This record gives sequence, structure tokens and C-alpha cells, in this order.
Amino acid sequence: MAKPDCKQCGGTGWLLTEEEGVSSAERCECVAESRATALEADARIPTSYQNASFDNFLIPHDNPMASSGLSKAMSMVRSYTRQYPALTKPGLLLVGPPGVGKTHLAVAALRLLLARGHEGVFYDYQNLLDRIRSGFNETLGGSNREAYQSALETELLLLDDLGAHRVTEWVEDTVTSIITYRCNHKKAFLATTNLPDPDLGGALAEKSAVPGAHSYRTTLIERIGERARSRLFEMCTIIPMWGISDYRLRGR
Repeated sequence: MAKPDCKQCGGTGWLLTEEEGVSSAERCECVAESRATALEADARIPTSYQNASFDNFLIPHDNPMASSGLSKAMSMVRSYTRQYPALTKPGLLLVGPPGVGKTHLAVAALRLLLARGHEGVFYDYQNLLDRIRSGFNETLGGSNREAYQSALETELLLLDDLGAHRVTEWVEDTVTSIITYRCNHKKAFLATTNLPDPDLGGALAEKSAVPGAHSYRTTLIERIGERARSRLFEMCTIIPMWGISDYRLRGR
């Protein structure tokens, strides 16, 4: 749809030209701009991330290790957007502790691709599961069944905080269904997770309140199941972000 107030095309969406007596028409740039605006409005990006971009991603200069890790992570996410959609692996999984900027980078990638005219949607993992569950509740009607269909079919799916939900058979089956479908159909999938994994890094044990004792953290495979994890590794480029201080605290 063209912009009604566009000064170049007058709101028609077309630019008319004439050369050597031959008239032609081409799409005005405002059509692509208007589409990008509509796509972002429909993408369900949370208010706190609506301006997230690579340009405003903070990289500390007083911590060489954190600076190197964050710079490498951003470079890998940028590379994904440059190559999209001609990617060997259509997925991107950012793994690390809370607050290091995983969601910011994932949303920056999504917004850049939306601006190029690709369709996509952001879902918080737990909220998506809640919406899907209520969609199958006959007493609540079927409007939320669109959430499940959207998670399957949208061109770009960003699933934030993967695994942040208690484990049930229904959760495992639902997550496996979504990831498997997108993997089999080579659909783009961006995800973030705070959960450690033996092959992804992150401490599996942590000190407990009892002196000298340790507790074991829940792992990714325990939260999403072996089948979903296998598919995830098959379709995703992994970006580890462990050992970096809290990004949100630096932002404040």
C-alpha cells in the first residue's frame, strides 16, 4: 500500500516516466516503506525492544573478554541477516545467561529483515504456549489457535527464552512439533535461551546455600526434550554468550 501523502507518487504508489515517446511505470519507494511499517506493527515485538538495532547494541570497552564476546556474537547475527534467505542453516540460537543482550540481537535481526519486506513474528516462549493451550480450550473459543498456526507458518519466527516453562508431556510435544515443522520446511527460526547444555556451554552445576554443596541446573534437553533439541541443533547456527556480564545493567 502506498503512502497517501507521498510527494513523489501522490499516493498512487507508481512513478510514471516517459523516454523516447514510451511511457512506463515503476513502483514508488513508499510502497516498500509502507509494507515494512505494517510488517513491524504486526510482528508483536515488545515495547521495550521496538527500537532494538545493531547500531544501539552496547559493547563495553572496559572489559576485553566481554567486548570480544559481544562483538563476535553481533557479527554472527549480522552475517545471518546478510545471507538471508540463502542460508545453509535457517535457524539461529543465542545461548547465554540473562541480561547479556541475546533478545536485543535477535530482535535487531528480525527488525532488519522486516524492513526488507520479510514477514515475521516475535513470541515469548511461555506466552506462546499459554496462547496455544487456551486456543485448544473449547470454552474459550478458537481465536488463539492462530498462535499455533502462526508459529508453524510465518516466514520468520523469533522465540524468546526457549525452555522457560515447566516440563509436561504437552509442552514437549508442542515445542517438538513447532521446531520439527520449521526444520523440515527450512523456515527461518531465531531463538534465545538461558539454559545450559553440555554441547553449548554454561555451568551445569552451581553453588548451593549449603557450604561445600552444589545444585544442578536444569538443562535445555530437560526442558524441550531430546527430539526438539536434536532438530534445533540440525537447523541452527549456535551463538554462545557465556562469561559476559549483565548487558541490561550496563545499559542503565
